[in-house]
Amino acid sequence: MRIALILIGAALALAAPFFVYPVLLMTILCFVIFAASFNLLLGYVGLLCFGQAMFLGLSAYIAGQILKTTGISIELAIMAAALVSAALGAFVGFVAVRRSGIQFAMITFAFAQFVYFLLLQSEFTGGEDGMQGIPRTHLFGIIDISDSRTFYYFVLAMTVLAIFVVYRVVHSPFGEILKAIRDNEPRVESLGFRPERFKILAMTISAGLAGFAGALKATVFGFATLTDVSWTVSGEVILMTLLGGLGTLTGPMVGAGIIILMNDELAQFGEWALIAQGIILILVILFLRRGVVGEAGALVRRMKARRAK
Repeated sequence: MRIALILIGAALALAAPFFVYPVLLMTILCFVIFAASFNLLLGYVGLLCFGQAMFLGLSAYIAGQILKTTGISIELAIMAAALVSAALGAFVGFVAVRRSGIQFAMITFAFAQFVYFLLLQSEFTGGEDGMQGIPRTHLFGIIDISDSRTFYYFVLAMTVLAIFVVYRVVHSPFGEILKAIRDNEPRVESLGFRPERFKILAMTISAGLAGFAGALKATVFGFATLTDVSWTVSGEVILMTLLGGLGTLTGPMVGAGIIILMNDELAQFGEWALIAQGIILILVILFLRRGVVGEAGALVRRMKARRAK
């Protein structure tokens, strides 16, 4: 059944740009990576990073600047931007992981605000106007990906790669230690491990993935703005993760798809999109505490248990 679902999903993903606007699909894929990066921290380590957008936005500007000034191939620019975000994540993690809960969240929020105002005052970012005219250079220096439909398949491949990285991290001995830290940190420390080191590494991986998503997003739209660095985007990714299912691999994907599609449909109503997001968050907290995927999984397990009896 799982293999069949994967094959069906792959077929739909490959056929999607022929029926749906490719830029909308690529936006969803970028936020799928972004939500997965946040879920790696909150869902598997128990760290609420309220500044995840700083990695997304910073990489968007870095990738844009590299592509505008050097003309190197697009994959190298994206990887370089992701590495910058990973380095920033390691630094933020080094400072913040000695705290937990609301203190950790507020420290990351403070860093995010610092990055926001730094980018606002920098000349290369364009300030409030943003960075415009980010080009799509040739993939590997030879493949033309200027067409949105062609570029969609590149973004799809990068999304699959990013999700595979998350899967391997979660289902590795390192991932088991992360989940143990989430469940009982003193117990992990009593076994001789240094939880701070694992948290910093998790923060680094999460920031790198978020930066990867930001660099991809900048090349999709051809511009980068301060909106990508704002605290509202950090709040939005929290909603995506909670809606889809915290601590699940596919939950953030579902949550990101729902929120991006909803925003696209409600864009004509302006602020009503934010009101709709607030209502959804309240309903999820009240009735779907494990998210859409989490509740669906719990329902399947209950049905199996009944059949077993």
